[in-house]
Amino acid sequence: MRPEVVAPAVQMHPEGAPLIYPFLFVTIACGAISGFHSLVSSGTTVKQLDNEAHAKPIGYGGMLAEGALSTMAVIACTAGFASLALWNEHYASWSAAAGLVPKLSAFVDGAGGFVAACGVPLEFAVGIVGVIVVSFAMTTIDTATRLQRYVIGEIGSNYQIGSLRNRYIGGAIAVLTALALALARDAGKGGMILWPVFGTTNQLLAALALLVITMYLVQTKKPVIYTVIPMIFMMITTMAAMALNIQTYYNAQNWMLTGIGIAIFALALWLVFEAWSSYRNRDRDAA
Repeated sequence: MRPEVVAPAVQMHPEGAPLIYPFLFVTIACGAISGFHSLVSSGTTVKQLDNEAHAKPIGYGGMLAEGALSTMAVIACTAGFASLALWNEHYASWSAAAGLVPKLSAFVDGAGGFVAACGVPLEFAVGIVGVIVVSFAMTTIDTATRLQRYVIGEIGSNYQIGSLRNRYIGGAIAVLTALALALARDAGKGGMILWPVFGTTNQLLAALALLVITMYLVQTKKPVIYTVIPMIFMMITTMAAMALNIQTYYNAQNWMLTGIGIAIFALALWLVFEAWSSYRNRDRDAA
């Protein structure tokens, strides 16, 4: 196909867009670094390994595949459009590209153009890519529900609540909370209530995962430079993004997202202080 990239190489001040820092780093999510993947690897992948030695090729190979997918997404959203005018329909301003639906349609239309170049009718090609996107969503929902059941079970174990350790009760809570969100507003919008906080919380979770790994390396007296530098950058960036988001939600009188944002920000701070306290007390504990 050899498509021409019609999108501008750099657009520093798109109309209505927030600050490029820190929001660039919470907009480009899974292909760069993802906290959700740390949950998947620690919650499900480890339970499916035949041998601990398999963790490295599976984990590293999975992230290589994720990086390839992110590259495909960038190409689809920059070179997948036949003309600059068509690209501008999706990205004329920040508001035009806001929300999940415009982003998905840009990817589906762009990637569909690539498939059509192989001789497949364009409408059918777009349908194929649409099915692939839906399969991503389905597997993510399946994994997220299972992970939430695990978390509920761990809470039950920590606080000696026997009912929460039951897999059926935990699974029911996970499914019913998702259903409550889906039905909270009219059809098509209910499931998107929490979407505005996805990018920041996902990347913040990645920073917290790096924090946990760093503390493990400290305790085992191994080099931490490889995790502590990205951890500090991600922590500062995501916390700044969350603080700015909270201000935006407050000004818009969106009390649900304001409350969720404050709760997540407070929990993240708590974990940082816990890690710092553990670091300061490491020598005393060793003694």
